[in-house]
Amino acid sequence: MNSPAEILPGVIFYSYLSTERREKVCFWNHHTLILQVSGQFTLETSAQNISMTGGEMLLIGRNQLGTLTKTPGPGGNYETVVISLQEDLLRRIVLEEKLEAEQKYIGPPNLLIPSNEFLRGYFQSIVPYARSSGVAMTDEMGILKVKEGIKLLLLALPGLINFLFDFSQPYKIDLEKFMLHNFHFNVPIEKFAQLTGRSLASFKRDFLKTFGVPPRQWLQDKRLTEAKRRIETKREKPSAIYLDLGFESLSHFSHSFKKKFGMAPTAVNYGESI
Repeated sequence: MNSPAEILPGVIFYSYLSTERREKVCFWNHHTLILQVSGQFTLETSAQNISMTGGEMLLIGRNQLGTLTKTPGPGGNYETVVISLQEDLLRRIVLEEKLEAEQKYIGPPNLLIPSNEFLRGYFQSIVPYARSSGVAMTDEMGILKVKEGIKLLLLALPGLINFLFDFSQPYKIDLEKFMLHNFHFNVPIEKFAQLTGRSLASFKRDFLKTFGVPPRQWLQDKRLTEAKRRIETKREKPSAIYLDLGFESLSHFSHSFKKKFGMAPTAVNYGESI
């Protein structure tokens, strides 16, 4: 079986692993519900660090950057069911159920969902489709399952109506604060622009006003300066941090580091200059 496998194309996915994996960077366009079947799931964003194990659920807010660590249980495997709560479906539910957000959501962007009897039953109704590759889920059945999940979430946490059904576009947020917290994520400049509520042209213009240099130059310098700080103060190995700081490869990181500081990153670690 491929991992992740699509149970309902573009909407419901099943992930199975027998060894630990750390994703470099993830971006969620839509609200996403994670059902942890087995193993441990860890989400790290600039604002939160959340872990969950088998039987737990996590709701991830849209328009976020983060890294994931997927760890199989002792002597077992890692399994999750991922449901993408796409905006067009949420809008359809609003119309069908005559729902609407009551106010602007101001809580945390990611929420562990407290379990109850109804959610546990819902959880168990999806797992067989995930584990049995020969069992088909029709589009109609899949959409019904997503709708059922949303209704049960609202039953468990009524305040989620403001989380799920706020369709306003991101407004311009504090560019300096956002970039200082998220510079290490390896995503295109266009994605940074979107997440700060700006067009690409507006992002570049505001960035130059804020930092005095273009985005790509600032990101490179900021990542390399942070790498040098971590090597010097925490004695971390270059091979352990280059992915965390948004570099595609160790060779690219080492070349860029030497070009900026005049020494290899390993030389900093041992106090030797080149």
